[in-house]
Amino acid sequence: MKSQISAKDSGEVEPRGISLSERLGLIALIDEGTRAGSKDTPIVADLFNNLWDLVNATVSGSRIDRFKPEEAQNGFRNFEINSETGENLGRLNMLYLRKPLPCYYLVYVEVGGPFRRRGLGNRIIEYFKDFLIEKSAIGILDNIIPEEDPSYSIYSKHGWEPLEAFIGEGTGDREGNLMIYVPPRWQGRQLRDPILKMVHHLKRKRAAIDMRDNELMVQRTIGEFKDLYAALLTYFSREIRTGRPTALAQFMFTRFATKLISFRRRIGELIGYTGGESIQQVALLPAIAALPVRNYHPSQLSGRRNASVRGDKELWWRLPDTLRKHPARFIESLPNYSRPRFASWLKVRGMFPTDKLTIGDLLNLGFDPTRLKEIVMDGEAFIFERMQARQLGDIEKREELLKRIELATADGRPGNAELRVNPPLLTIQDGGNLYVLRRKVAGIHWEEAMEELQGDPVLMKLNETMKIDSLILSTVRKTNGMITERLGLREETVADSLACFVPWDLENNRPQVMIDFTNMYLPSVWMA
Repeated sequence: MKSQISAKDSGEVEPRGISLSERLGLIALIDEGTRAGSKDTPIVADLFNNLWDLVNATVSGSRIDRFKPEEAQNGFRNFEINSETGENLGRLNMLYLRKPLPCYYLVYVEVGGPFRRRGLGNRIIEYFKDFLIEKSAIGILDNIIPEEDPSYSIYSKHGWEPLEAFIGEGTGDREGNLMIYVPPRWQGRQLRDPILKMVHHLKRKRAAIDMRDNELMVQRTIGEFKDLYAALLTYFSREIRTGRPTALAQFMFTRFATKLISFRRRIGELIGYTGGESIQQVALLPAIAALPVRNYHPSQLSGRRNASVRGDKELWWRLPDTLRKHPARFIESLPNYSRPRFASWLKVRGMFPTDKLTIGDLLNLGFDPTRLKEIVMDGEAFIFERMQARQLGDIEKREELLKRIELATADGRPGNAELRVNPPLLTIQDGGNLYVLRRKVAGIHWEEAMEELQGDPVLMKLNETMKIDSLILSTVRKTNGMITERLGLREETVADSLACFVPWDLENNRPQVMIDFTNMYLPSVWMA
């Protein structure tokens, strides 16, 4: 079954709804084929095709520039939110208008990684309200949270009123669900005409950055998640009710949960997405959350699907025999990569990287730690990254780009850091999964480094003194800039196609920096 998504002349992506009976029919075909061992059985990816395309279409919308959020050439302003004890809770990205009234349009709320999913919505709205009162400015936002969502009334509880309260019902073309906050200085005044002009100006700016398209796509994709979840619940209802789920049920619900987690993280940069908590309307039943994580198709147990290998064949023959015979089963049994956030989460619960996780654990973490596995061969540490087989083309393009970077930046030292690359060494395809083998580096993704510096109590104090987060951001920005300039690429292409890792003491969870008499810098950065 192919995805039913077509591009309209307007640039919108319009999905054709897949009925419940169609979804159930496809699940049944997959289930029957798995039991019979048929090679012509639709793979599980077919069931998720529509969702996959919707997610990709959604997250490709207009985004905040995470490297330069403070620059205001396009009218955006950035406002940091800090707690009384100094933790950086997040940022408000706003569009400022001076006329006809001083106004801040709330474009995007970015919650700090360590504080996500902790009910900070109310506190953030309170901070924004206090900010508007201090500035004596009108507040405006688009409440895209669906009415059935528990957090729909979050704004009205804090004094926000719908646009119609100021301009009257049926006045003009209404787009979205605009809400207004009027600080004390402006209360009691006639605001109808200036608010109408303000909305008109916003509409012109909104058209330029496609905020409304972002909002619509988020809602459509959430709807697709809900429909697919309903189909899975319907098909596997008996197994769920009896508490005896099959391996296929575990696999499908795991795949669903990991896609939901990925979508939540990826929409964080979308302009206009102020309904951050609305994704929680896709809530899994306790029986589903308790299922053990299963990341490979049951048919792979029998070895009927032959694995294909690309890359360093000598390294392939160094791998254990069992891995070469049953790649997915062996790799998924390896210890999870003990990245800092995962290690802290395990420590709190008295668990180990080798312990089995549940789907609920993944949702609690907010990311999928089982996607990265560690393996040591001949004393050298490597990382397996699980991806979908359909991403093989992306991996090949990234590998070529890394080769170009290595040649073009051999003498480059962005921010005095040594620029290195960590390309794929092997790609192993087993059924619908693709496993990418790379060397393990003594570093972590720069975004995770920022989260640790802003969330770990010890690192927060260190960062307050040394400003390591500013150093990391500056170095990553210079690295992307150097690659952009030397390879003649767009900055967005580099940021979207590659991941930048910064040096980190993984065992002690500490950043690694070099300090000389005149300067502090990162010893190295890796592009992967």
